[in-house]
Amino acid sequence: MRLRIEKAIYGGDGLARIPTAESLAGKTVFVPATLPGELVEARIAADRRSFATGELDSILEPSPERVVPGCEYVPQCGGCQYQHANPGYQLQMKLEILKETLQRAHLPVPSAIGSLAGPPWGYRNRIRLHVTKVPSIGLGYRQRGSHNLLPVTHCPIAAPLLEQAIAAVALIGGETGLGSLCDEVEFFTNSEQDVLLVSLWSEHQQPRRTRERALENFAERLCNQLPALTGVGLFSSGEPAGQVMHWGQRFLTYTVSGHPYQVSLGGFFQVNRFLLPGLLELVLGDGSGGKRSGRLAWDLYSGAGLFARALNFENVTAVESAGFSADDLKQNLAGRPHRVVRSSTLDFLRNQRRGQPQATPELILVDPPRAGLGKEVCTHLASIAAPVIVYISCDPATLARDLQTLLQSSYFLQTIHLVDLFPQTFHLETVAVLARH
Repeated sequence: MRLRIEKAIYGGDGLARIPTAESLAGKTVFVPATLPGELVEARIAADRRSFATGELDSILEPSPERVVPGCEYVPQCGGCQYQHANPGYQLQMKLEILKETLQRAHLPVPSAIGSLAGPPWGYRNRIRLHVTKVPSIGLGYRQRGSHNLLPVTHCPIAAPLLEQAIAAVALIGGETGLGSLCDEVEFFTNSEQDVLLVSLWSEHQQPRRTRERALENFAERLCNQLPALTGVGLFSSGEPAGQVMHWGQRFLTYTVSGHPYQVSLGGFFQVNRFLLPGLLELVLGDGSGGKRSGRLAWDLYSGAGLFARALNFENVTAVESAGFSADDLKQNLAGRPHRVVRSSTLDFLRNQRRGQPQATPELILVDPPRAGLGKEVCTHLASIAAPVIVYISCDPATLARDLQTLLQSSYFLQTIHLVDLFPQTFHLETVAVLARH
């Protein structure tokens, strides 16, 4: 059937409505690899109760914003959804999606939503791939809409050193027994690309001595190919999950805006190497060119302490539950009059409520995972009544849900920025600043 694409939706598809002449007339259908305004020919791939998914057959009237994808693996690879749109238009689509998501939640949308964007290629400092065994040992991503693997020899959104690492592993993978050693491989490099960490994730249960020999052989062979390699860790992705053994260094130093951070094998750090300084400035800035400052700030979901280390406050309480990131956080705040709490944010806030009254922080930063804060965390934050909350979100739907609760508790949305940390994909980051009336 012929479909006119009305708009882009979160997730990467274009939205259309089935024409009146068809049997499912009026039903919403989502079609991948399309752009707003395009006339396309598509077929129904799956019919759900309230919507249908389509499969694109041809573009009858292409958008002027359509470009040739910059990667040969599009559209088979499931990693990128927007390579068929020019980078400027990708940002515009994301801004419209963010605005509509807030409006659907009946939230007051500022007249201007700011944006922060950077180079659209070679931006990732970290990538994670699956080990492929057919036609040979190598690395690959999941195919779009499938659990099948697509072998790749490069990834244009990854930093050049990581592309070299993909090729090097493909070269030595078979002879080092990589297929029996692990199921997934993660590469992580610093901003200068002169240090490389590799994390191997395995569901296999082999004798420890066998794994030690295999890990050492793989690491030494890879180091011959990539002298930047300084550390390799083997992790169990089953139960109990965690690091099993390592070769070389356990961490690297990642410098952002003059601040050095320890980031360990298995730890978390933001992935866009070009936008980290801008993100730091946006989160910590006071909106008038200066930095927020004061006596006490809380950094919840702190990770390795990207924001906590750079905060210009006398005292910072940084909260993180994940093991490797919590260890890095403690190291990154060492020597400062700051407090590291190894806890989930929810448990930390519950304990604040149960314990003796504490000093009210002048600033609270929250950078939750995709699931967002949730109602109980929002309720605790509202009762604490910090003058300013900065919410760093990686999902517009959960952001909108959480803002509904916070804006009913004497907060208003002061500013909001879209940060395009993931060009070529549908993912978007948002920095929302809330202040009390």
